[in-house]
Amino acid sequence: MPESLSTKLARWGFNFFPAYRGTGARITYIASDWREVRIKLPLNWRTRNYVGTIYGGSMYAAVDPIYMIMLIKILGPEYVVWDKAAAIRFKRPGKSTLYAKFILTTEEIAAITAAVGTAPSIERSYLVELVDAAGALHASVEKTIYIRRKEVVAGNNEKSGG
Repeated sequence: MPESLSTKLARWGFNFFPAYRGTGARITYIASDWREVRIKLPLNWRTRNYVGTIYGGSMYAAVDPIYMIMLIKILGPEYVVWDKAAAIRFKRPGKSTLYAKFILTTEEIAAITAAVGTAPSIERSYLVELVDAAGALHASVEKTIYIRRKEVVAGNNEKSGG
């Protein structure tokens, strides 16, 4: 699915946002429905560690906010979405540009909305892999995301949470 003007502007803004820009990574694609995002993390002076490979902190930071933001955009303002936990496993040193792809399927979104309809809150886990241009795995990150519906506060129309 192609990018829309809205997601192109979001990508541009994200890449210039100081907290994300500092990771050294760049978002290269956001689908118009936010169900796919792609990033690249080059090996350069900003991401290179003491031994000349991509700093592990850059690898983690590059992927950290993506699934949470995708879910916020897809589910909308009726939901609270937070990062809850994460784990990273380094498989091999990053000696070249690394890439990651984040995908949320229609079935996954339906499962989330169904689960939140029957439980006060849920947690979902997502695995993202950082790979090089040849597809070799360099690190995998498991993200745990907390999701719940916002509740209407009695007596007014304000919503609580998040």
